[in-house]
Amino acid sequence: MATLPVAAVRKQIESGTPDSVYLLVGEDEIEKSAVAAEFAEIVDEGLRAFNVERIHAGEWTTGDKLSDGVAGVIAAARTLPMMAPRRVVIVLQAEALLTPRRDSEAAARALEDLEAFVQNPPAEAVLVLASSALDGRLRIAKTLQKHATVVLCGVIEDVATAQRWIRERIAAQGMDIEAEAARIVAIRAGFPLRPDPKAPGGDVARLRREVDHLLLYALGQKRITADDARAVAGPAALQDHWGMSNAIDAGQTGEALRQLTLLLENGVKSEMILGQIRSVVARGQFPGATGGLTDAVDALFRTDVDLKRSAGDPRVLLERLVVELCGARRGVRRT
Repeated sequence: MATLPVAAVRKQIESGTPDSVYLLVGEDEIEKSAVAAEFAEIVDEGLRAFNVERIHAGEWTTGDKLSDGVAGVIAAARTLPMMAPRRVVIVLQAEALLTPRRDSEAAARALEDLEAFVQNPPAEAVLVLASSALDGRLRIAKTLQKHATVVLCGVIEDVATAQRWIRERIAAQGMDIEAEAARIVAIRAGFPLRPDPKAPGGDVARLRREVDHLLLYALGQKRITADDARAVAGPAALQDHWGMSNAIDAGQTGEALRQLTLLLENGVKSEMILGQIRSVVARGQFPGATGGLTDAVDALFRTDVDLKRSAGDPRVLLERLVVELCGARRGVRRT
C-alpha cells in the first residue's frame, strides 16, 4: 500500500476513513506516540473504553510471550466493535513483535499468524503498529510494505511541520508555546516556509537543541512566548547573504522565502533587499523570451512603487515579489 506523511494520516483520522493496518516507523518516539494516540479519535469519546485497546509489546522477549502477545493482538482486532463502526488496536514498541530477539518455532508461527492477519484484516478493525525502523529484508517487513499503510514519523519538511513538531514536544513537558515562538525556532533551524524538494531541508538536530534550550530557559513557566524564543535563539545567522538571490535564480520558492525571512529578521532594510532582487532581474535569465523578463520587470517596478508609497506591509510585498519571480524563473506565467 502507500507510504504517507503524518499530515495525510491525520486527515484520514479526521474524516473517519482510516485504512485497516498502519505501520508507524521512525526514531522519533514522541511523534510516534502522539500519532498512535490520535487513532483513538476515530471512535466517539464515550465508546472508546469498549473499542480502543492499547498494547505494549516491549516485554515480549521470549517465543512463548510473543506467541501469546500476537494471539492477543489478533483476537482484539477481530473482536466486533460495540456501537461503533470500528475497533482500534494500538501496539506500541511493536519492534519486539516484528523483529523477535530470539528465533524459535513459537516466534515463527506467531509472525506467520500476524502476516495472515495483515493480508486479510476485518473491515471493522484498525490495527496500528508503532515500531522503530525495520529491516526491509524481513518477510514481515515486506508483507507490511505491501498490505499496510506506512507512516514515516520524524520527517520535517517545512516550517509548518516543524511548528507542529515543536508544539508536541513542548506539550509533552506540560507546557504550551505561542505559534510565533514555534515559528521563530523553526526558521532558526533552517526549515523552508513551504516544502521544496530542490532546496536543502532544515537541521533536525539543531531543532532538538533549540527546543531543549528553550525548555530550560522557560523552566517553571506554563507558556513559552515569542520573546522567550528570541532570547534563547537570538538573531538568525545568515549563512549566505546572497542565499535569497541564488534561490530565486534556481526557482526555489520555499528556500527564497526562507532566506527573505532571515534577511528581514537580521534587520536588513527593505530597500537593500529590493536592490538585491533588482540584480537578479537585471541578469534577465527568465524563460519565455521577452514575456518572462517583462513580467519580472513589471513585478519589480510595482513592488518598488508600493514600498515607496507604503501601500502595504513591506514583508508581504517582498514575499509576493519573490513568489512571482521564482515562478517567472521557472517559466510559470501569471494568469
